[in-house]
Amino acid sequence: MAKRILNCTASELASYSAGELLEAIAGSEGRVLAGECIGITQPLLTDITNAEVVASMGADIVLLNMFDVKKPVIQALPATDPMETVREVKRLTGRLVGINLEPVEDGASENDDTLWQMSEGRYATTSNAMLAVQMGVDMILLTGNPGNGVSNQAIVDSLKSIRSAVGDKVILAAGKMHASGVITEAAEHIITKDDIKAFRDAGADIILMPAPGTVPGITMEYVRELIAFSHSLGALTITSIGTSQEGSDVATIRQIALMCKMAGTDIHHIGDSGYVGMALPENIMAYSVAIRGIRHTYRRMAQSINR
Repeated sequence: MAKRILNCTASELASYSAGELLEAIAGSEGRVLAGECIGITQPLLTDITNAEVVASMGADIVLLNMFDVKKPVIQALPATDPMETVREVKRLTGRLVGINLEPVEDGASENDDTLWQMSEGRYATTSNAMLAVQMGVDMILLTGNPGNGVSNQAIVDSLKSIRSAVGDKVILAAGKMHASGVITEAAEHIITKDDIKAFRDAGADIILMPAPGTVPGITMEYVRELIAFSHSLGALTITSIGTSQEGSDVATIRQIALMCKMAGTDIHHIGDSGYVGMALPENIMAYSVAIRGIRHTYRRMAQSINR
């Protein structure tokens, strides 16, 4: 039986299988925090990776956005073999590491000249997923960045092929934090029970949905119903702040955190657009304190990665 993440050391987490990690998350009863960060942008602290900052403020899971498995770049990471990039992040942080892959359909992306522009190693293909597993990724999240045109059906199709290819070697999560450029899947249509059932049937271990108060029409009551339905299907959930409110004031973060806790989520996600590349550090810590108090927050912050 896996220990809950709250009590795990870095070496224990590194030894767990995907199934044991899911047990460790579930056993933590809504007290797991995932911090998203971008590696290709200038790091907040210049010569320290954003991943290290996110981990230092209390995140249990580091989620790398815009990570290209074929051309991996993490600014301020010590020079390393590209195939060892993820393992180096894990060595430096002692955390679980996930990446986003995007099921962008042909011609759907409108971001040809923006930060979110797609590159070959970010598409949610079976070959990219298998490469991510070889690199040591603990979790693959199938989702979409702003304007990239990721539909729920595209997520389902990618899930099926990726699950078939990787088996149970990695945790698969799926869902959207915002419409991702698909206007017909905005507001309360971002995710429905039908979508959740389709994601689960296609192989998702974890269902991602917007945190209450982050997307128009997404209330605590609505999210609570979706989480209960996900749990009834045997899936865990992530509630996500993906609408730049990771750059809000601490009081707003605490309010969102408690609504997510009341809704019953297993993992709390805070996004990467406070400063470009990561949430405000004080907001990561405030979120952690809100959902599990200072004892578990300080423990995660202080625990040596050499344990």
